[in-house]
Amino acid sequence: MLFVPLGAILVAVGLEIFLVPNNIIDGGIIGISILTSYLTNINLGILLVLFNLPFFLIGYKQIGKTFALTTLMGDIILGIGVALFHPVPVLTDDLLLASVFGGLCLGVGVGLVIRHGGSLDGTEIMAILFNKASPFSVGEVVMFMNVFILGSAGFVFGWDRAMYSLISYFIAFKTIDITIEGLDQSKSVWIISDQHKEIGEAINARLGRGVTYLNGEGAYTGEEKKVIFTVITRLEEAKVKNIVEDKDESAFLAIGNIHDVKGGRFKKRAIH
Repeated sequence: MLFVPLGAILVAVGLEIFLVPNNIIDGGIIGISILTSYLTNINLGILLVLFNLPFFLIGYKQIGKTFALTTLMGDIILGIGVALFHPVPVLTDDLLLASVFGGLCLGVGVGLVIRHGGSLDGTEIMAILFNKASPFSVGEVVMFMNVFILGSAGFVFGWDRAMYSLISYFIAFKTIDITIEGLDQSKSVWIISDQHKEIGEAINARLGRGVTYLNGEGAYTGEEKKVIFTVITRLEEAKVKNIVEDKDESAFLAIGNIHDVKGGRFKKRAIH
């Protein structure tokens, strides 16, 4: 109830204070709405709500009631916010600054809404439907749609605006990831080694992280193996690699990104 409206307002600021007055667009339904508004003079806020309405209905059936209602609330607040900010003068005429700060506002805003269970753009829902009827992945469908939308900006606003739109879209895309995952991104660590006790104790003592020993079996040799599992921050990744290399140079080590960690002993104990 707090972060979804905040995210929608940030997107409205990015659109009306930076992007739209400078003829810079975003990808997805937002980009289609900007182009349509420019060509028809229909209020952008109305188009954003209308174009996203079908995806609210699809989301209700495909994903769930909470997602759909959160999405509807975000879209309505976005439409109202765009209408309210429309008379506000643009903050900068510099196209690069407008692209960067507009993209940042969009990225943080959309990321907040997604992180709290909603959506402001029906492109991914549309991509899921296309994915079921085509051999392309959801990511490939989204990319194709946005290439088409951003390319269309070249015919409507000029190719320089299309290139600035691409910059804004890329910044927004990366900012969404950071907003959803957080700056303090966690990493899962899997280690297979005959020196599992020494490695586990070193991680516990030198990083203050809890470790779990799992039972594994080699598919080729049939030998029983101990697998070490732990969760660290990305700042601790280099230290974990050093610990493993010091204890067993031939150990198998896999590190992957994870978005959310709850419970257990992830909060590290004090170390001296």
